[in-house]
Amino acid sequence: MIDKSIYTILKHLSAHSYAVQLELFLLLFFTGWFTENLVSRGTGKRKWVHAFFNLKFFIVDAVPQALMGLFFIQIIHWNQVHHFGLIYTLPSGSSPALLFIVAFLVLDLGEYVYHVTMHKVNFLWGFHAIHHSDRKVDVSTVFREHPMESIIRNCFALWWVFLSGATFWIFFIHLMAQTFFVLFTHARIRLPKRFNKMAGLIFVTPNIHQVHHHYKQPYTDRNYGDILCIWDRLFGTFGILPYKEIKLELII
Repeated sequence: MIDKSIYTILKHLSAHSYAVQLELFLLLFFTGWFTENLVSRGTGKRKWVHAFFNLKFFIVDAVPQALMGLFFIQIIHWNQVHHFGLIYTLPSGSSPALLFIVAFLVLDLGEYVYHVTMHKVNFLWGFHAIHHSDRKVDVSTVFREHPMESIIRNCFALWWVFLSGATFWIFFIHLMAQTFFVLFTHARIRLPKRFNKMAGLIFVTPNIHQVHHHYKQPYTDRNYGDILCIWDRLFGTFGILPYKEIKLELII
């Protein structure tokens, strides 16, 4: 049984999930923004202009994001009522930790599949190329997403939530972790080599993801992961490139 206080918190988050995600997103964005500024010792007018240009995409995306959030709540509720999804096939009495790990892995694998698909299907690449067209990748690049891609991404995520049977709290934790990682890995910061080597065995780091934004192939088709880089290692799409050789721009 879930403690009553925890249930109350989850119920509140379910009703206000988009607002909570937005608040966390903005908090993490400004944290990344100021960290970048400290590392680069100042912002500069061009950095502000660049950020405000990318912010326009975020504003346009807000409406479809909010609408799609309603579908997630309905799918999760349907799964719970009908006990549908992968986690419901696990042995009765399985620990919450096991349910969480299984569903979390399925959701994260789904993000990897979605990202690969956006690169490999020409029609979809036309939308995703907007994100890669940023000539100065930084934390604000996360804003740079075509509204149609926002809808497609959420449709993929809905499918994986449906298949996994993820409960709201599992979905919410994955969503918050994803929000942190996409902002963190786009920020113009670098982790120390030793720490990056250790963390990069499992998690996506800025050092790893920025290879994906290198201006030419084959690196643009490497390191698709959002949170975990185990999928790239498992499916042969992992790649490394010395930092000095990475050019975070794409000529199209």
